[in-house]
Amino acid sequence: MPLIELSGIERRFQLGDTTVHALAGLNLQINAGEYVAVMGPSGSGKSTLLNLLGLLDRPNEGTYKLEGRDVTTLSPDEQATVRSSRIGFVFQSFHLVPRLTAAENIALPMTLAGIPAAERNRRVAQALKDFGLDQRADHKPDQLSGGQRQRVAIARATIMQPALILADEPTGNLDRHTGDEVVNLLEALNAKGVTLIVVTHDQGMGARARRQLIMEDGRLKADLQQTAMPNLAQISG
Repeated sequence: MPLIELSGIERRFQLGDTTVHALAGLNLQINAGEYVAVMGPSGSGKSTLLNLLGLLDRPNEGTYKLEGRDVTTLSPDEQATVRSSRIGFVFQSFHLVPRLTAAENIALPMTLAGIPAAERNRRVAQALKDFGLDQRADHKPDQLSGGQRQRVAIARATIMQPALILADEPTGNLDRHTGDEVVNLLEALNAKGVTLIVVTHDQGMGARARRQLIMEDGRLKADLQQTAMPNLAQISG
């Protein structure tokens, strides 16, 4: 059974008198443990697809099954429960809460889920250690470097032990060296069995994934399974 199954997905937006087909007739299956890059030019539907997968948006038509369950028909509260327990998000701009420390930011999903303090503290301590943030636990985001902020964001995204991580341009605000460190962290999580889906404009990062989905005008232009690096410049150009 696929982790993700999209069937006949349509997402339309109205801009004045014009209907924009952000996603059109999309059919897609992604298995548990896959490492997938979603690529394509601006306006191709990458972010819309990520928002649908993350239950931040709903399709106009079609069904989305996550772990065999149709999540398109769930109420907003039910979707929020699935989102908080099964999906982790990593964004380009980190989305940390400025007034909270690194440890408090990491703990936030567990706090919202009502996990007891002792268990929260245990998981946070382990995450701080795993992500090399032991000495930064009490620092607020403005006291952290970009790479440290993204490590906090990844720790927060994984603290609920999700089945799926969605990363939207996770290295976009980082220099190359720091970006590589962040990618290595995400790939290490994937190696432990977490499904990783990354939206990226970075050809080099996209080529690291074992599968590339090339989007164009809301449609899936190419679905590449690879053992060797393809020349993506020819496909997405």
